[in-house]
Amino acid sequence: MSLIFKIAPKALWQEAEAAGFFAGAPIDLADGYIHFSSAETVKETAALYFAGQTDLLLIAVESEDFPEDQMKWEASRGGTLFPHLYGKFPASKAVWVKSLSLDANGNHEFPEL
Repeated sequence: MSLIFKIAPKALWQEAEAAGFFAGAPIDLADGYIHFSSAETVKETAALYFAGQTDLLLIAVESEDFPEDQMKWEASRGGTLFPHLYGKFPASKAVWVKSLSLDANGNHEFPEL
C-alpha cells in the first residue's frame, strides 16, 4: 500500500463528507489539481504551508486507487516528486482521517506514518 496524504481544515473535510467527494482546498482549485504529500514530505508541507494552524486533519488515501491519467507525481521543491490528483475524489476513498494537533512549541504532531 502506498499512502499519500492531504492536509485539510476540518470544516472543509466535513463539507466533503457531506457532499460525498473532496474537490480540493482553495489552493488546489486555483492550481487545477489536488496537492498531496508523501510520508517523506508531509511534515515539511505542514511546516511550510500550515504553520500554527489548528483544526487541521491529515487524510490518508491510497495513491493506486486513482487512474494514472489523474494521479501524477510531479517535481516541485528542488525536484522532489509530489502526488497531484487532477480531479476530485470520493470521501470514501480515505483510508483514515486523523487530527493534527499542535505541540507546546506550535509544531504539528503527526501520527505514525
